[in-house]
Formats: sequence, structure tokens, C-alpha cells
Amino acid sequence: MKKGEKPVPRKHRKLRMVLWITLCIVVLLAIVVAVFLNLPQFGRLPDGDRYVRVQRSPNWKNGGFVNPEPTEVMTGDRSFLSALWDFLFGEYPRLRPDSPVPSEKVDIREMAQDVDWMLWLGHSSYLLHVDGRNILVDPVFGTASPVGFVNRPFEGSEPYTVDDLPDIDLLVITHDHWDHLDYNTVRALKNRVQTVVCPLGVGEHLEYWGYNPKKIMELDWYEQRETPEGIRIACAPTRHFSGRGLRRNQTLWGAFVLETSTGRIYIGGDGGYGKHLKETGRKYRGFDLAILENGQYDRDWNLIHTMPEQLAQTARDLRAKEVVTVHHGKYALARHPWDEPLLNERRAAMQDSVPLIVLEIGRPVSILTERPKQGGKK
Repeated sequence: MKKGEKPVPRKHRKLRMVLWITLCIVVLLAIVVAVFLNLPQFGRLPDGDRYVRVQRSPNWKNGGFVNPEPTEVMTGDRSFLSALWDFLFGEYPRLRPDSPVPSEKVDIREMAQDVDWMLWLGHSSYLLHVDGRNILVDPVFGTASPVGFVNRPFEGSEPYTVDDLPDIDLLVITHDHWDHLDYNTVRALKNRVQTVVCPLGVGEHLEYWGYNPKKIMELDWYEQRETPEGIRIACAPTRHFSGRGLRRNQTLWGAFVLETSTGRIYIGGDGGYGKHLKETGRKYRGFDLAILENGQYDRDWNLIHTMPEQLAQTARDLRAKEVVTVHHGKYALARHPWDEPLLNERRAAMQDSVPLIVLEIGRPVSILTERPKQGGKK
């Protein structure tokens, strides 16, 4: 201290120290968050020619993709952070099963090649075998999050691994949320996939993760293509959102319409009820099979996920001859009991005559075939 300079009061020195330590902690946390968000599993936002195409989409407005009709992600009186905190630390009974989820395991490579079938892998992951082609939708093996301790699969819900799957003619990704697009899974499949179809912008993640861009087909809503393997597929609108990091709606989300020699399949993806469903049903003249979202719903986000009372109307709007439901049975991403979606689908079959095919994880079921009616349940 210089001569004549007054000493700094002790309380001021303590305050300076506290402020300095706080600043160091904030800077350190910012560095940790920045490093974390730049891990490869977060993917990469559209850039270059892909971003130019994204901006030209009629569904891109004011810096992001928009839904077919005005849609708020959070519809309750709570913020997203408040709802997240409540989910993580609130008390909700039976979010996870007390015993292993019923499931089966078969040798997929020995399955019949001359008939059409579907094998549910839990949540929104499933394998379709149609027209002799293997079509894999939204495969996720492991946790549905960027960290291993969040959104763990239920015990018994993963009888299969990536190694159990056959070579894939077409990989379909409906949107880039963690429970539909998994870094480790698609990386492990990279050399066994012939073609990928996804909504606009999602291909940036896949290209970043090593996929050949020539194998990636990105579609806007109501855009139709034919893959090199002769599979006809179109993208259809859903009422949802996208994003793996801090920025939302930089990639598109969607359903897909699969045209086969024996019928038409609606691959629903995620989304709330809306006028687009009836438009899709009318445009494609109905569906022989509709694979619909059922689960992970909540009143706080009822515009972006199908609520139980909307399941039957969704099937009617799409003019579906048969229905299977997914988006349940593997993860607790909402606050309803883990098996409530199973009760919802059975209620819709019995009370609303929804022509339902009941799935079990790992058990193949035949599709696109006539079967005897059994009181609304097939």
C-alpha cells in the first residue's frame, strides 16, 4: 500500500473475493456448457446449399420452420424450465414399470421375405418389411438424451441391439429430437444403410456424422420421391417442433407416406391433432395402415402431442383401415403412468371401433393383409 493510501475495508476485500470467485465459476460453467453443446451427438445446423434450400421452403418463416397452424409448444401456465423441473423432481406414481416390460426376440434375418410385416423395437423405433425391402424408422437404442443417466429405457424394452438388425434399404427419420434420432445408433448403422429419407435440414446431422450426402433424401411437406431401391415415399405435415440444442425449428419435422405394391402406410412421427390430418387423409385417399403416436403427452404441451381423446379422431381423419400405436413402452418422457397408452389404445378400439393391431416389443406382426374382425380389435 502506498504512503497516504487508505487501507481497503475488510468487508470490501471479502466482497471483491466473492465477486471474483463468482465470475470464475460463471466463466468455467460457460466453458463447460459450450464444450458440452459442441459434442458431436448434438449434430450440426443446416449450412451452405442445404440452408439455402431450407430458407426457400414455404414452411420457413422468420428464421425457423412453422407448423401448419399456430402452435405453442407450452400451452399451460408454466414455463418450459418450470415444467422440466417438475418432471425431474416431482412425485408421479408408476412412471416406470416395477417389472421388466413384456418383449420377445426373434432372429430377424430368418424372418419371411415374401410377406409384409412390422417389428416394433419400443417407443417410436420399428422395422417394416414391405415389398421385400427393410425400412427402419427412428431407431434409438439406449438413452433418449445426450447423457446416459436421463431417459433410460425400461428394463426389458431392449431385447435387440443394432447388430441384430438386417441391412437396411431405407432409413426414415421423422425429426431430430433425441428420442427419434440417436447419434450412436445411426453411426453404428452407417455402412448398412442404402438410403436415408428425412425432413429438410435433418440431413445436416447425418452428413456431419459421416453419412454420404448422395444417400440422403431430404423432403419438404407433400414432396414425393422414389429411392434408388424403388421405394416411393412422401413427406406430410405434422404439428410439432425440432431441435437438439438451444435453437429450435432449424430443421423440419414430418410424417411419411409409404407407397407399396399392397397398400399405403402412414408413418406418423410426433405431432398434435390438427387440420393437416384430414387434409393428408384426403390427399392420399386414406391408408391401409396408420402408425400413430400414443404416449408422452401432457396437458402442458397438448398441441404438439396427440392426447388420448384425439386418437380415434386422428385415425378417422386419416381414413385408416388399420392402426398401430407407438411412442410408448420404453421411456418415461411425460408424467402419465408408463402403461396408460396401452389402456388408451384398447379403449379406442373398444369404444370408438378403431381397427387396432396390438403390438408387443420384439414380436413381429403381419401387415397389409386381410384379417378377421374381433370386436374392433385386430
